Amino acid sequence: MLALIQDVAAQVITPRFRSLRSEQVMEKNPGDLVTVADREAEAIIAAWLRERQPDALVVGEEATAADPGLLDRLGEAPHAWLIDPVDGTKNFVHGRTDHAVMVAELRSGECVRGWIWQPEYELAYVCERGAGLTRNGEPVTRPAPEIDPASLRAVTSRPDQEGRHGTLQFGRTAWCCGVDYPMLAEGRVDAIAYSRGLPWDHAAGSLFVEEIGGVVRHLDGSRYLPGTAHASVGGQLVAAASPQAWEYVVAQLR
Repeated sequence: MLALIQDVAAQVITPRFRSLRSEQVMEKNPGDLVTVADREAEAIIAAWLRERQPDALVVGEEATAADPGLLDRLGEAPHAWLIDPVDGTKNFVHGRTDHAVMVAELRSGECVRGWIWQPEYELAYVCERGAGLTRNGEPVTRPAPEIDPASLRAVTSRPDQEGRHGTLQFGRTAWCCGVDYPMLAEGRVDAIAYSRGLPWDHAAGSLFVEEIGGVVRHLDGSRYLPGTAHASVGGQLVAAASPQAWEYVVAQLR
């Protein structure tokens, strides 16, 4: 899978970086951008998966934009694949390096394997449940963060949440889950607050966090599972490098 998404990025994503023409950028909804690179990359990856695993459900971000019912099928599928062909599309459109290709494999609604490729950084993250996380083939580990407002590093995807909440200062995410989650797994941030939990955005990254000892939960405390209806609707999601950090961050948000 890693070789596939690297090849797809080299073929149809990276050649368009900082070279997109105006007609190659569209809006799915107001402010929600999609490019020819997103659509072509997803089509190649989806076709490859369907050819090799015809019994599995393949759910891509762009396919779901055309057929929202795919998300309903995701919750019932014993085996499924999620594709985010260009995570961080706005960054990609505006020539920013923070974008990634993400693929996740689900079994009965739970992520069991995940891949993130950051083409401009040439960083490959691969994770398997119970087997840990690697970066370019090397194991990734991190210690649990200190629960200290002076040192705990939290970021949010919501502009209205940036700044101080209680005793904790919130910065801004990279606007790309495929960059944010590796940052958390590697110890560059300790917690991330997201406004929603769409499965192609969070499946692979949530597995990364759990494999380094962290948690990804909804504000009601329930564990994030990308194959459930709860994951697909609005509502805040918080990822943290330890259960204690999650509790502390959520208490400040409240």
